[in-house]
Amino acid sequence: MLQSIAEYLSTHTAQILVQIRDHLLISLLALAAASLIGIVCGYFASRSGRAERWITLPFNVLRVVPSLAILVLLIPVIGTGVKSAVTALAILAVPPILINTVVGFRDVPDFMTECAAGIGMTPRETLWKVQVPQALPMIFAGMRTALVEVIASATLAAKIGAGGLGEIIFTGLGLNRADLLIIGGVAVAILSLGCGLLFDIATKKIIKWK
Repeated sequence: MLQSIAEYLSTHTAQILVQIRDHLLISLLALAAASLIGIVCGYFASRSGRAERWITLPFNVLRVVPSLAILVLLIPVIGTGVKSAVTALAILAVPPILINTVVGFRDVPDFMTECAAGIGMTPRETLWKVQVPQALPMIFAGMRTALVEVIASATLAAKIGAGGLGEIIFTGLGLNRADLLIIGGVAVAILSLGCGLLFDIATKKIIKWK
């Protein structure tokens, strides 16, 4: 088994690097789209309990649908390839970012916004100088959770021709080769954990006051 793994790694190095690149590209595009949607919607949801219910409900419903089912449903609309994969993964990634954004903004102490208004800050200044900095730790925590989930789920992208490390796994399943399953699974796990660690380091650099 170890010999088969070593042989495959040595003879398919360039191919594996391309698959890692594609896997990361799909994951980061999905995270970027989900962050934009989740943070904007989360901010508006945090301002009203009724708005929160209407905004979070559709994403929570979509989240219980398996990622592969979403991919299949998107094929008639968007087709196969990267677009479908990014869309499905973004849908998966929105809920943790959305929920954490709501919590982050709602946890901003009232006295801080009152003090900001008291010293003459406009609502826009209060948002960007007080509320957003206080909510950032929770927002970044949601983004980290979404990133790990997306990288793990991006293996399914290979099923619709979007590439990534899932190609190794599905090839291993088709050929009944345990060595390929191990290579693909371990590669995805390392990539997921590594990106999570890098995200933690970047978060500490950005949020120095924490």
